[in-house]
Amino acid sequence: MRGLVETARQWVAEGRDGYLARPVTEQGFGPRDPAGAVLVDASRGEGVGALYRGVFDAELVAEAGAMGALDTARVCEVSVRGAEAVEAKLTCGGQAEVLLQPLRAIPAEWWELLGEGVGVALVTRLNEGADRAVSEVVRATGAAFDDAGRRAGELLGTRRAGRDALYGETGLVLVEAYPSAPYVVIGGGGELAGLIERQALLLGWEAVLVDDAEEAAKVVEARRDAACLVMLSHDEAFDVPTLRLALALGVPYVGALGSRRTTARRREGLVAAGVGEAQLARVHGPIGLDLGARTPAETALAICAEILGVLGGRELDTLRDTDGPINS
Repeated sequence: MRGLVETARQWVAEGRDGYLARPVTEQGFGPRDPAGAVLVDASRGEGVGALYRGVFDAELVAEAGAMGALDTARVCEVSVRGAEAVEAKLTCGGQAEVLLQPLRAIPAEWWELLGEGVGVALVTRLNEGADRAVSEVVRATGAAFDDAGRRAGELLGTRRAGRDALYGETGLVLVEAYPSAPYVVIGGGGELAGLIERQALLLGWEAVLVDDAEEAAKVVEARRDAACLVMLSHDEAFDVPTLRLALALGVPYVGALGSRRTTARRREGLVAAGVGEAQLARVHGPIGLDLGARTPAETALAICAEILGVLGGRELDTLRDTDGPINS
């Protein structure tokens, strides 16, 4: 969805006959992008974006072209099976209900906030005939008091893009949440730092390498809501103050690479700096899931997998909770 911002703004400015299409309900298809959406230009017969590898693009263009001048929504049922799914390189067939809305019915604020990279949700309420819709933007995780607002807050709290369909008194309500992407702050350099950065980017996250406590503080403070600190440096003048700051700011993930001896040394430094037990328990060190990682590439995977699991609120088998050798 964030990748459609500039195109959506341009189409609105040009007065093009544009529509936003995204799923309301889904069954099948295998693994799919929870942020999948496509912009459709009904008059020019083209689409921009990614939704089910384009297998329904022509159908969505036709549906958009058939909408009435006063319609602000249309829910289309689409499905794909067998050879057509294979040809589209989908994992498997499936069916979905896809919501089409003219761009004029989407608040401009939605595109502005998405473009800024902040966490934001869109709540769209459809009438019983699903030909009328009203969309509103939800920013704060506790700002709205109805079921849709609460669900938007829950989805934003997972820090992963997600959608949910609720059924209210007047009809269907689509909740779409796009939290800020995890911002991996890597303290220290070397081969592992570069591999973690590449792994993070592969996941659609952001990543930055920092070399000292001052630089780290600026970055973490600026992006505290999305920052995930991965401390690789063993320099006491760098690791302890940076870990302490990240804990104080309540960033979503704090981890530190090192042997159990180095982990103990860092803990002592944090205690001496006034960090309490509850905060110390938030430090993932030794860092990473217990995957049996040996190589730098495997270690980078284990670290990013732990970040993913922590942000998703999962129960994890982490190196921090084991007693054996780290690289075994």
